[in-house]
Amino acid sequence: MSTQTLVARLGELLLKENKISEEQFQQALDYQTKNGVKFGQALVKLGFATEEEVTEALGVQYGVPSVRLSEFPIDPAAVKLIPVETASKHHVLPLVRTGSSLTLAMADPTNVFALDDVKFLTGLYLEPVLASEASIEEAIKNHYGTVEEAERQKEIDNLVSFLDEGGAGSVELEEGTENALNLADIEKAAEEAPVIRLVNFVLSDAVKRGASDIHLEPYEKEFRVRYRIDGLLQAVMSPPLKLRDAIISRIKIMAKLDIAEKRLPQDGRIMLKMVHQGRKKQLDLRVSVLPTLHGEKIVMRLLDKENLRLDMTKLGFESESLDKFQKAIFKPYGMVLVTGPTGSGKTNTLYSSIAQLNKDDTNIMTAEDPVEFQLPGINQVQMKEQIGLNFAAALRSFLRQDPNIIMVGEIRDFETAEIAIKAALTGHLVLSTLHTNDAPSTISRLMNMGIEPFLVATSVHLICAQRLVRRICADCKVPDPTATQVLIEAGFTPEEARTVTPYKGKGCNTCGGRGYKGRVGLYEVVETTDEIREMILVGASAIELKRKAIEQGMLTLRRSGLIKVMAGSTTIEEVIRETVL
Repeated sequence: MSTQTLVARLGELLLKENKISEEQFQQALDYQTKNGVKFGQALVKLGFATEEEVTEALGVQYGVPSVRLSEFPIDPAAVKLIPVETASKHHVLPLVRTGSSLTLAMADPTNVFALDDVKFLTGLYLEPVLASEASIEEAIKNHYGTVEEAERQKEIDNLVSFLDEGGAGSVELEEGTENALNLADIEKAAEEAPVIRLVNFVLSDAVKRGASDIHLEPYEKEFRVRYRIDGLLQAVMSPPLKLRDAIISRIKIMAKLDIAEKRLPQDGRIMLKMVHQGRKKQLDLRVSVLPTLHGEKIVMRLLDKENLRLDMTKLGFESESLDKFQKAIFKPYGMVLVTGPTGSGKTNTLYSSIAQLNKDDTNIMTAEDPVEFQLPGINQVQMKEQIGLNFAAALRSFLRQDPNIIMVGEIRDFETAEIAIKAALTGHLVLSTLHTNDAPSTISRLMNMGIEPFLVATSVHLICAQRLVRRICADCKVPDPTATQVLIEAGFTPEEARTVTPYKGKGCNTCGGRGYKGRVGLYEVVETTDEIREMILVGASAIELKRKAIEQGMLTLRRSGLIKVMAGSTTIEEVIRETVL
């Protein structure tokens, strides 16, 4: 059947059913000729017909049933009958197998090459049904994952197969013992080429996907690998359990840790050089090994200098909050505290601050546990608790080193807090972090540690609480109509709720189908004004301090999030997940 005949018959069917007009038929023909697309696609693109209407008409034309894949129960066993490459190449999807017959969804049931390929692969009698090309692509994505992920899984399977053939059985418990391991065998297995390739693959794959952490987790019947991407963990593979000890030992060897020590936690670092997107990249991985019930769990934090943003204007601060923060860090003395849970970007904010303050006439000293990024011109000290070098000991030494600015990785106890506050009162600018839920409650936390209210009131100039939320992918960002009541409940005023247009990401190759790519910060900044100092001195509660700070113009974490929703940077769901009203 010629293309002209197909077009004529499809057009006639739709005209006969009053789905399109003569004028629309002609416009679609012109669009088809100009853009080189199918006639049905032209109708959908121009909005003259829906995909379902075109599919039904094509089904009549081809003489085969048409289906809506979104409503059709697809059998996972049938999907496995053909590889994803074949399904994507021919725009086909196996739906269900009945005896020696296979129902096959096709975008073009006349494609004899597709039918021959699938028949050759399955050896089954094929019953084609018609489905739209877009719905088949969506179903392939949902049931196979993307082709890229399938190729990645294929590479993993090949590696695992290679490992199995290479006798990974050298990683076994010695006979007659439950706990003693043959360390020579484990070390040998860890240095085998396939194990090295598998570990290298995990590390390079994590970089390609933009992961911040890699988790290798042993369980009774499974060894799981997960990546933390944009703040959320996702499982990526499950290597065979018998390879667990070889993989863990390989990573411990790379991090220069003791592979014989399996009872105590260990910490190390791995320095890597790799080529990513055609450029040489240097990576620093922080490795933490923890003994668990079924073996050692490893978490590796990927520290990538390229991801360190030292430009404070790009972190996500609202302009009024940024003005207050910069005003505080450019004061000659006093304390600036950054608070928030682990992984909320506190270190990045502190590094951005000292990068601004890093001048030839300024002596900046930092006490960190661990030193995450090495910054030129900054005197950075790594804490070593086992030999007594903790934050308090480092701070005492700093005061004899003629510093202008001191950064303390974290205030964990009374001793560190006391020395830091005294340094802030004796002419030094002190930057540090605390783990608290919001900015006003930081005052209460310091006093609960045992610091006198008058010391807190006079030394602390500013507190910044922060969170990280996922940023909507710019390549697949679309409006997300949300009920006005939902917006009001999230914290918008009724007037704002009527005018704001939330967005979401529908998922694409850029973001791996998640709808999010990268993260942006939410910030709550409290400036210690004279009124707030007086309230601290009389023992005001965190709630009273928060109320006063809001009166004086403080943007809460929730409000900072809502502003980013209005700007189309993130979603309502992300803001609700990370903040409270």
